[in-house]
Amino acid sequence: MLLVSGFFITGTDTSVGKTYVARQIIRMLSTKGLQVSAYKPVASGAHYLNDGLVNQDALDLMAESSVILPYSDVNPYCFEPAIAPHIAARDEQVEIKLSKIKACFNVHQSTAEWVIVEGAGGWKVPLSDDLGFDDVAQTLGLPVVLVVGLRLGCINHALLTEEAILSKGCNIVGWVANSVEPDFDRRDENMQALYRRMKTPCLALLEHDCALNLTPQEQLFKGLLGD
Repeated sequence: MLLVSGFFITGTDTSVGKTYVARQIIRMLSTKGLQVSAYKPVASGAHYLNDGLVNQDALDLMAESSVILPYSDVNPYCFEPAIAPHIAARDEQVEIKLSKIKACFNVHQSTAEWVIVEGAGGWKVPLSDDLGFDDVAQTLGLPVVLVVGLRLGCINHALLTEEAILSKGCNIVGWVANSVEPDFDRRDENMQALYRRMKTPCLALLEHDCALNLTPQEQLFKGLLGD
């Protein structure tokens, strides 16, 4: 088995840019000639393609990956309605099992040097009555990258999420500020408040760009990737 590194990408909420940040990291690692796979264990919000359900975020992650695995290994739990995954699973009479998530992760470990795992929603999103995404992150044991969507309320959300990650005993390497709302009023003051209060370093301040122009942003990830 190859020596595997990776990151677990979580966020302060849904729609803060977890997939965007994960794609950035995957693409940069791939351009360095590394074997990188993407893993999105659970996704809700899907459409049918070739007689199977697929999630667009998972497809976007796969498009950046240099290691191509079957969709079922990239996104083993996929639900059609864009609702909380534990509710979608209950409606479909499906039990989301940590053992299956870990088994699929092992497949990634056997084929890639780096595995980038993306959560769903925020850090504490429930997957069943007694399982949450924070349990998944703890079990997989990868360093955590927290994506903070810069919008009203982001300071409270970021501080609470960071505290929850640390309380879970997980290793959080830092946070990425993502400008999901270009017209966010007083962004600089909000950033200064986060700089002063967060216990972990800011890895990047991203101007959210769906075109994924990596040229100005690679330097911002220098600390994260180590070169």
